[in-house]
Amino acid sequence: MTGVLGTIGWVGCVLYATIPPFWLMIHPRVNSWRSHPRSPYRVLLPVWIGMWFLCGLATFPWRHIQWHPASWSLVPAALFFAAGLWLYKCSASGFSIGQLGGQPEILEGHHEQRLVISGIRSHVRHPIYLGHLCEMLAWSMGTGLAVCYGLTAFAVITGALMIRMEDAELEKRFGEDYRRYRKRVPALIPKISSG
Repeated sequence: MTGVLGTIGWVGCVLYATIPPFWLMIHPRVNSWRSHPRSPYRVLLPVWIGMWFLCGLATFPWRHIQWHPASWSLVPAALFFAAGLWLYKCSASGFSIGQLGGQPEILEGHHEQRLVISGIRSHVRHPIYLGHLCEMLAWSMGTGLAVCYGLTAFAVITGALMIRMEDAELEKRFGEDYRRYRKRVPALIPKISSG
């Protein structure tokens, strides 16, 4: 079971670790993507899938190296996994599939331009990314694999840059409303009290 769980964890972390680089392709070039006459997803999705394979190939040799035995960390891993699923559920509230997929960022004239600051977003600005982090921590702890921890560290570093770029893009789109929101609500570490 550890072999199967380890493989699933490694593949999961490979996929999650490529999310920030995917968005780093988008945020610095929002206007360029919006000016494409055809859907930018025709370019973005194949490139992202290519990232999965490159990341998988780069980490393949180390996929069995255990940093610690997984048995002692299964309970905290399950808690992080559940927290990630809960964050995804809360993040979907008030957001459309188009918003979750980045359509306002890359499609010209996308009609759905609204700043959502209620629900979970009144406690944390980027709950989906926090959910991704929880899932990666769950797979890292649940498998004990060094490669999963390495991929998580990579995602944290590239994710911090991605969040900075996304915040700048949202500030351009929503102006003073977003600046006030950004000042009031933390990016990833949730604000527990509403006062």
